[in-house]
Amino acid sequence: MTLHGLASIYANTGKIEEAIAHYQQSLEIKESIGNVQGQAATLAMLGQLLAYNKGDFVTALKYLHQSLEIFQRIQSPDAETVRKIINDVQKMANG
Repeated sequence: MTLHGLASIYANTGKIEEAIAHYQQSLEIKESIGNVQGQAATLAMLGQLLAYNKGDFVTALKYLHQSLEIFQRIQSPDAETVRKIINDVQKMANG
């Protein structure tokens, strides 16, 4: 099982702090080995967790924008999904 997968399990079972910690560890490893698509996916998951579960919209949007930038750079169709998530989070942040 990967750290990203373990983080997803923690998130799905409501263990948000554990999920965040494992996503952050996963991100560090993906950065160190140059896995940019994996970085983008993990950044998106971190952003969603922070926005929807912690209400930390500033940090969430930072991660989501980083994810979007990577997905756009590698021309991934996931860029559109992240763009929609950013719009949702911005609406939540603005009340």
